Amino acid sequence: MYTEVDVFVSNYTLIDPEIYQLWIEGCSSSEAVSTLHQRAVTKQTGATVELIASDVLDHYRTFALLERLLTVPAKLSEQMIFQLDEPTKQMLIEKYYELDDAVIRELVGRKLSSRHRKDLDEVSERSGAPLRCCRRQFDNVRRVFKAVEEMPGSVVANVRATFLLSERLAAKYGAVVFLACMRFDTAKRKLQYLSFSELAGCARSVQAGWTYGCSGPEYYDTEMDREFLLELRELRVLLDKEKEHKHLVCMRLKPKLLEKSYQELELNFRVYTRALVGVACNLHRARELRSLFIDLLERCIEPLRAGGWPKSDLSQFLAAYEQCALQMDVLREADLKSVWERYMRVISQCLLTMYHS
Repeated sequence: MYTEVDVFVSNYTLIDPEIYQLWIEGCSSSEAVSTLHQRAVTKQTGATVELIASDVLDHYRTFALLERLLTVPAKLSEQMIFQLDEPTKQMLIEKYYELDDAVIRELVGRKLSSRHRKDLDEVSERSGAPLRCCRRQFDNVRRVFKAVEEMPGSVVANVRATFLLSERLAAKYGAVVFLACMRFDTAKRKLQYLSFSELAGCARSVQAGWTYGCSGPEYYDTEMDREFLLELRELRVLLDKEKEHKHLVCMRLKPKLLEKSYQELELNFRVYTRALVGVACNLHRARELRSLFIDLLERCIEPLRAGGWPKSDLSQFLAAYEQCALQMDVLREADLKSVWERYMRVISQCLLTMYHS
């Protein structure tokens, strides 16, 4: 009595990218076989379903062994067990660390702890991704965060160097790491309309504008410039010159805005300026900094939405609001012009990203 055994013998380790993608997406081996069968792989190759199932199982066993190396990508390049060419190695790493925007949007704002790993069913349900896929991405984000959070220098460059990722994917992880380091509150129900790419864009704006700049190899771009945040308190002097500021802004925008937008500007300028300056004056407090995005939504975006501002008019208003303030003596005398420009550059980018008219 003989037992049938399927044996694959090869020199180089052959990886089918299609099967690997199904494994990455969290499909079981039987689900992968069913998917390949539905894609008419049997007709294209002439292979039987049984042969495809055997091939998938062999691939899945290989992936399980490779996964231990993929958690530390440098080991994949150093090991001698699997003979892989460089493009295949890069494909394995890149796909393994790929982030699905719907999944990562649900993970941003959550603590990256083992306890929260047990509660990923909700993430799976809300994102539509299989639970195994959500766990892989959670584990990858936590691994990357722990590896680079204390490293000096550019977080994106550190992610690229440590995990051998592309610039595009490293930038995604860089945004996630920065949001986690700053503990920004992004999980509020009101903010759920923002996609991950929009949140990442806001994070990059804040990171580029308000953290310690590239002042040397020991700088951290995951650490806010505390001196700058303290200086922002002095911008309240603008509120003492509200009438002058309003006059300059209205004069500049009257020929440019739609009539409705201009009327809203004249009527509610005080609401808008107190919101914009008020946010600045409180950012030196850790709690207020963490609630930056919800504050921008509630204090700035919601009143603008209520006024029916088109996004194009909002862009013109923010540019005029910044430039007209720079013309006023109050900022020059207080030596706050550079502080104001640095603040408004980031705030304008965030507001225009978050504003859905």
